[in-house]
Amino acid sequence: MPVRTIPKNYRNVTGIAAHSKADGQAMFESTLERDFISLLEFDKHISRFEVQPVKIICLNNEDKRRSYTPDVLAFRQGEKPTLYEVKYRSELKENWGKLRPKFRMAIKYAKENQWKFKIVTEKEIRTPYLESVKFLLPFIRQGASEEADMALLVGNLKTLGRTTPTELLEKIYSDPWNQARLLPTLWYLIGTGQIGMNLNQKITMTQEIWS
Repeated sequence: MPVRTIPKNYRNVTGIAAHSKADGQAMFESTLERDFISLLEFDKHISRFEVQPVKIICLNNEDKRRSYTPDVLAFRQGEKPTLYEVKYRSELKENWGKLRPKFRMAIKYAKENQWKFKIVTEKEIRTPYLESVKFLLPFIRQGASEEADMALLVGNLKTLGRTTPTELLEKIYSDPWNQARLLPTLWYLIGTGQIGMNLNQKITMTQEIWS
C-alpha cells in the first residue's frame, strides 16, 4: 500500500491509474511513471506491484533524519522483488548530487530486505514496445467478447501458419463488418500472448502474427 499521498502538481501530470496488479492505488507523479506502471501491468511475469511502497529513514553525517520514498516495488515471478526509481535522464543529471545519497539509502534498504534496486529512465521506458502495450492494454481489460470468436481466430491461424491480421480476418469472413467485429478479440489474444506478434515494432494490420 502507498506510504504517502501524491500531491497535485501543476508542473507534471499526476493521477491514479486503474491496474489490476496494483496493491493499493497506482498513483503517479509524471507521465513517465504512468508509462512504467503500464509496462508492469502488461508484463505477464509481474504478479503484483506497489506504488510509493516504503519510506526509508536514516541519519546523515550530522545525525539528522533523512527520508526517501522510492517509486515502485515490483514482484516478478522467480526473482527477488525490485525497488524502482523512475526518473528522466535530464533530472538525474541536473540533481545527481541530491539524488545520489537517496539512492544509496535505497540500495542499502533493498539489500537488507533481499530486494534489488534499479533506476529506470525514459530510455528504458519510452520505446516502441511501450506504444504496443498502451494500444493492447484496453483490449485486455475489455476481454474477449465470445469464446467462439477466440477459437475461430486461433483455429484459422494454425491453418495459415505465419500470416497477418488482415489475411487472417479475410480468411474467416469476406465482409468488412464481421472482420471488424473480430478485431478486438484478435488484439486481446495478441495482448495476452495467445497469438504471437513482435511488440517491439509498431502494430499494424500487415505485421506478421503466428500461433
